[in-house]
Amino acid sequence: MSATTQFDLRLGDCVVGMKSLPDESVDLVVTSPPYNLGISYQSYNDKLSSEDYLAWSLQWAGEVQRVLKQDGSFFLNVGAAPAHPWMPYELALTLRDLFILQNTIHWIKSITVEPKESEAVSVGHFKPINSKRFINDCHEFVFHFTKSGKVPVDRIAVGVPYADKSNISRWGHTGGRDKRCRGNTWYVPYKTIASRDRDRPHPATFPVELAARCILLHGGDPDEITMMDPFLGIGHAATAAGEAGLAKFIGFEIDKSYYTEARQRVSAP
Repeated sequence: MSATTQFDLRLGDCVVGMKSLPDESVDLVVTSPPYNLGISYQSYNDKLSSEDYLAWSLQWAGEVQRVLKQDGSFFLNVGAAPAHPWMPYELALTLRDLFILQNTIHWIKSITVEPKESEAVSVGHFKPINSKRFINDCHEFVFHFTKSGKVPVDRIAVGVPYADKSNISRWGHTGGRDKRCRGNTWYVPYKTIASRDRDRPHPATFPVELAARCILLHGGDPDEITMMDPFLGIGHAATAAGEAGLAKFIGFEIDKSYYTEARQRVSAP
């Protein structure tokens, strides 16, 4: 955890809290709001009607749009349930009057690869379901929104080595570097935990590494970046900001127990 990151963590409603921030004062937003799938949060009703949920989403996203700089990035992680598959798409379409959808990233939580020359390999967190209608849902979305759709990103910062090393010399754009764009499929598993209550005391957290990759993809000088998460939870985005050495992190959380946990994780004063 960076000792240089300034953490500004606030207990309260994010819509109210963001109104206190100046226009265009945030470089980067990485967040994962409630999905409206009936998750048992301690201080939030995750069972709104679709109309009310999208109207509320416009409220908080409107504040994100106001505080985000013209060259800023807004990474929005949302998932779905097999019985409610339209929600991520409805949310993205609802926000199209506020932002341009610049990239769509697929967060792969579990996958099986079947190479021709070897046996099948299964990796990741596979959450089984008992259903005669639906297949297992092994991914979520990360929508990358910007104000213009023309914001440069650091593709190589989250890149991967070439499988065929001859490509390094064959393709001029490599510059002799053994790294290529990762693309829009990111395999990021959950870390194994011994105790849910102690290690992940929140029903819907995303991995620190997912937020860390968003930070890297946005790029820029860490010493000049202010990052925000309107839905702080237990502070995984804050942890990623500290590990990246960003200048400042602002987070809002409505639940006192999650807020307290987040402060402890980043050792906020």
